[in-house]
Amino acid sequence: MSQKVIVAGTGKSGIAAARLLLDMGGEVVLYDSNPSLDKKEIRGKFQEKDKVEIILGDLKRTDLLGVELCVISPGIPLDAPFVSVLADVKIPIWSEIQLAYQCAKGKLIAITGTNGKTTTTALTGEIMKSWFKDVHVVGNIGIPYTQEALATEDDSVTVAEVSSFQLETIMDFRPDISAILNITPDHLNRHKTMECYIAVKESITMNQREEDTCVLNYDDPVLREFGQQKDLKPKVVFFSSREELKEGYFLDGDKIMYAHDGKKKELLNVHELQILGRHNYENVMAAIAMGAAAGVPMDHIVEAAKKFQAVEHRIEFVLERAGVKYYNDSKGTNPDAAIQAVKAMPGPTILIAGGYDKGSTYDEWIESFGGKVKYLVLIGQTREKIAQCAREHGFNDIMYAEDMAEAVRVCASYADRGDCVLLSPACASWGMFKDYEERGRIFKECVRQL
Repeated sequence: MSQKVIVAGTGKSGIAAARLLLDMGGEVVLYDSNPSLDKKEIRGKFQEKDKVEIILGDLKRTDLLGVELCVISPGIPLDAPFVSVLADVKIPIWSEIQLAYQCAKGKLIAITGTNGKTTTTALTGEIMKSWFKDVHVVGNIGIPYTQEALATEDDSVTVAEVSSFQLETIMDFRPDISAILNITPDHLNRHKTMECYIAVKESITMNQREEDTCVLNYDDPVLREFGQQKDLKPKVVFFSSREELKEGYFLDGDKIMYAHDGKKKELLNVHELQILGRHNYENVMAAIAMGAAAGVPMDHIVEAAKKFQAVEHRIEFVLERAGVKYYNDSKGTNPDAAIQAVKAMPGPTILIAGGYDKGSTYDEWIESFGGKVKYLVLIGQTREKIAQCAREHGFNDIMYAEDMAEAVRVCASYADRGDCVLLSPACASWGMFKDYEERGRIFKECVRQL
């Protein structure tokens, strides 16, 4: 990779990609469209000897002299103005996961889907660690794949959480095992149509071969149809929380079962798990399927699943105060994820929601409240849109808050013993918070300060 490459984006993934390219002997042009960033601060993230040129603001054709490739950070849409400049001079665009894949060794497990990616990736990582010596858990879960790529060896296993943004610009990216957990409307402000969003998610399999495996959710009609296509090359393994399968993993009451060659075997009871909700039982089945496909003995897989605890910001129990339980689901950044969080609550719920508008609709989410949600406390850009939708569906117990501290105080004042207070925004965090992690941390701080 001893070529001149432009890396678009100066966030965590952009810096990691630039460092990888430098470690491979390349030369980097680091670009960000935000002209107000501090060049000195960005340069300080590299060593003095590193060949890094930093460009902020508008990108000109003359800035691209000698550049052979662009690596784009996942947060940057492909209709950004500078992309047309790259197209004019015919510079190919790679995602950061494509770059990492080119440099990494060993077995790759890649997990995508609208919801459940982080939990499933974390659990799959724990399953792999129970059997393999060198395991790297990377991607949207927090550590860029590019940061770990050169640390992998031929006997390494990498478990990667992969977003639709990252899949947009893959080339020969090929997981040994892939999983698509579910597909529901999300990021339509970027992908424009569901057809495009679905196609991008399904592209995780496009380079897989007959010896590879793809794990799919049988209950998702889009994925069921996709998994039954004759031209899909990898071996398909289905999981289901609603139907008994002749082949695959399914939920039978409280039991997770495995069916194969006409035989059924109970693997574990969901009450032995430390995570809540049907959606999490689906995540567990997907992780079990990937563990088995990777050759991990089933007793190791089951033991890892039983020990696994909830990922931070995903239906994370914070504390109980005055008989009220507080849960942080800041990772619930779309309506479908927020539906699952409400379903998982063990009692009447006061819900904090709202944030950045990704073009979502909220009807199905509001309808899922049933008699469980007592009050809806709204924050952020979408609060009026959500409130209007809620009233159209006959839900009128709505309050506004200006920030997270006020939202938590309002919830505490209205909560009765036995109630749950849940942060599950159904929206992105941008505008009020840097990311969903900051939003979740601030929620937890506010709860502890009550």
